[in-house]
Amino acid sequence: MLKIGPYQFDNPLVLAPMAGITDAVFREICRQNGAAYTLAEMVASKKELWESKKSSTRHVNLNDPEPRAIQLLGTNPEELAEAAAWQVENGAQIIDLNMGCPAKKVCSVAAGSVLMGHPDKVQEIFTQVKNMVDVPVTVKIRTGLDSEHKNAVDIAQIAEACELDAITIHGRTRAEKFQGNAEYDTIKKVKQTVSIPVIANGDICSPEQAEFVLKYTGADGLMIGRATQGNPWLFRETNHYLTTGEMLAGPTELEFFSTLLKHIQGLHSLYGDILGPRIARKHFGWYLQNSPAGIENHQAIRRQFNQLDQAQTQLDLIKQLFAPR
Repeated sequence: MLKIGPYQFDNPLVLAPMAGITDAVFREICRQNGAAYTLAEMVASKKELWESKKSSTRHVNLNDPEPRAIQLLGTNPEELAEAAAWQVENGAQIIDLNMGCPAKKVCSVAAGSVLMGHPDKVQEIFTQVKNMVDVPVTVKIRTGLDSEHKNAVDIAQIAEACELDAITIHGRTRAEKFQGNAEYDTIKKVKQTVSIPVIANGDICSPEQAEFVLKYTGADGLMIGRATQGNPWLFRETNHYLTTGEMLAGPTELEFFSTLLKHIQGLHSLYGDILGPRIARKHFGWYLQNSPAGIENHQAIRRQFNQLDQAQTQLDLIKQLFAPR
């Protein structure tokens, strides 16, 4: 079973940190539906951004159950170490380092997955962050920069030598971004090479795929991201399948309605009257794709919802469409 530092988890499923998605509201819903632990959205290491309005919704939420995990993004070892210490002082209990993001705006400043091309800097970052905090430190990487430069095993060995507590690997290179299919051979090699916990990530979209990836790679855990958008019940269904070998029915109409309503209300509360309804639109669209049978004309419904800029009118439409009759 998955263990990170002193934390032993009941199951191997982890919610991936996704920018603009895995806020406190979504993390709580996923935990209630079976995620063993969750990571907050990545936070920039630059000190001047710590107290920005955007970052304020991404910091540690002391209402989160333990362990509270924060992912840091940056390139400067001293900055990252200082940011890690600040997060721990404010309640973080696991620090995760982002060396896997392929986004252009991240890579253009030599952060995220670009760091995999600089092993010496990676080692310096690992060393300084570990020396600065007394909580578990983990890292998320990719298989490499491109198909000709797959060095996940090398980075994993550096992580182990620097006494990191776990490593998550997305089964694509930086160049692939999210295109094509994830490959798990590299993750399997890493697991066979190092003794620290390895968490597999990439294209885990169903309970059956989760079981395959666990068995094929030998990984200690699975990180699930995009497949949970509008479908937090995937954690519950996957846990049931891994435990019993049987498929679990999806949410009832009442569960679907109450979860959607809770999520949208939570976004309104977290982000306010202007930003809340805007952010709610993408989440509503994802839920719509997983809505119960009988809901038709998805495109028209989504267009209607996207035109609403008031919290109450959004809630009224949800009740009109999904409230159990």
